[in-house]
Amino acid sequence: MTGNRSVAMAARIRLKQLPGLYAIARLEAGHGIPDWADGRGFVSIARTEYELSITCLQERVPAAVRQDRDWVAFKFVGPFAFGETGIVLSVIRPLSENGLGIFVVSTFDGDHLLLKTADQAVAARLLADAGHTLP
Repeated sequence: MTGNRSVAMAARIRLKQLPGLYAIARLEAGHGIPDWADGRGFVSIARTEYELSITCLQERVPAAVRQDRDWVAFKFVGPFAFGETGIVLSVIRPLSENGLGIFVVSTFDGDHLLLKTADQAVAARLLADAGHTLP
């Protein structure tokens, strides 16, 4: 019963667009976290044994750094219980099933969806058709 309730609650998610354009940068695994990574806007830093990945406003990423630019970011407007299921899936399914590339970052308090700016209009239509809200 609880699982069904969580999926039903996740059926309609409100997404808030964050200001600015974002880049996803890749540095070598042993690289320290650069000063340019920190600042205003959404920032995500992840390290694996193979890379250091930084997502931040693209205006801060130096041109010499390997990066993928022109992403728009959306925050899932909650709150959502930490163990609530189906939230991210309900948003990414209509996008993925229609061939749109996505990048999802989860934090302790919430989830963030990044889409290429070129896909933004199509994504807005697909999300609205799925019952989600983008103001």
